[in-house]
Amino acid sequence: MADLRTNFAGIRSPNPFWLASAPPTDKEYNVRRAFEAGWGGVVWKTLGEDPPVVNVSSRYGSLNYNGSRMMGLNNIELISDRPLATNIAEIKSVKRDYPDRAVVVSLMVPCVEESWKAILPVVEETGADGIELNFGCPHGMSERNMGAAVGQVPEYVEMVTRWCKQNTRMPVIVKLTPNITNILMPARAALRGGADAVSLINTIQSVIGVDLDQMAPMPVVDGQGTHGGYCGPAVKPIALRMIGDIAREPDTAALPISGIGGIGSWRDAAEFLAMGATTLQVCTAAMHYGFRIVEDMKDGLCAWMDHKGYATINDVTGRAVRQFVPWNQLNMKFRTIASINQDACIKCGLCHIACEDTSHQAIAKSRVDGERHYEVIDEECVGCNLCAHVCPIDDCITMQPQPVEGRLTWPEHPDNPARVTVVGS
Repeated sequence: MADLRTNFAGIRSPNPFWLASAPPTDKEYNVRRAFEAGWGGVVWKTLGEDPPVVNVSSRYGSLNYNGSRMMGLNNIELISDRPLATNIAEIKSVKRDYPDRAVVVSLMVPCVEESWKAILPVVEETGADGIELNFGCPHGMSERNMGAAVGQVPEYVEMVTRWCKQNTRMPVIVKLTPNITNILMPARAALRGGADAVSLINTIQSVIGVDLDQMAPMPVVDGQGTHGGYCGPAVKPIALRMIGDIAREPDTAALPISGIGGIGSWRDAAEFLAMGATTLQVCTAAMHYGFRIVEDMKDGLCAWMDHKGYATINDVTGRAVRQFVPWNQLNMKFRTIASINQDACIKCGLCHIACEDTSHQAIAKSRVDGERHYEVIDEECVGCNLCAHVCPIDDCITMQPQPVEGRLTWPEHPDNPARVTVVGS
């Protein structure tokens, strides 16, 4: 069996599957249930200063699509609304009883050094394995100049990270906000401040929908709504891109990454690992299906690693990063052509409609023995893959690579106006 044990910035866990800082990690009862189910670690729901915050009702909005529920989840919940002393006592109790599991505490206090210096020793006394600085919450707390209001300003990220590194022995993980143009800016700032690792992505600013009867954004609170934080399967592509950006950049590549954003299966987990993550934080999937989903994720990841010959998590981490390149480094000579398996084709015509109406008119429609028949026009096909994506039958339409000689990237292309030709070279 593959070895799923991880060492993330000095924080050890029996597997890379952690619960993210969120409602599932709000109290001792939940965390104990999670550890009994097999989770390797948790990030305790964000703690702040007393008095506790006050949450509203309702708090969640769901994006449902084509019969699938919670493809995206929007929340307007704030950080923990339980007393700090209660959380601290429960963290200490859990860590005592589960010494082999990772227990990281998420923190958010005002952007004042004394506030951070005050809370750090209180958390350290619990025996927790590390802290995660919540620089990502895009609603509620950002209006109080915390959360994303800090994470969007690299100078603040660096400053607070440095305060924490100077005042605690615990590893410091900086949780980055995706609500920024360039994720490398706060990542570099965290590195300058001495961060031991980063985690990403936090939730994305969003309005999940509008209640057309009440004429208010959802979720509706007494006739009104606000923007919230978007998460779940729908944000996975954004998370993978941002993680890959950090993992491939030379000056940030050494930062350990805890991946967050739509992880709900072993395949999701493998993709996040391949793009540079070492541990994997899950929230929406656990809220949708319960803690036992970790069993399938662990078993599936182990089976896939065994099949591929990967012995440890480190063997997988970053495997795809070298192949994640800027667009201008792609081989412009490479070409694929769609091919339709006529034995598998159900004659629905979706490929023809999509190509005829919105693409390159590369699929011909005819009648053969009285039945509809669809055939690719090779000389018109540009290999865009649209037909394969709209086809409802797996592997009925496949993309066939064509023979090519050599490589040609955009910087070398003769039509590139920025290309400089040196006479006599």
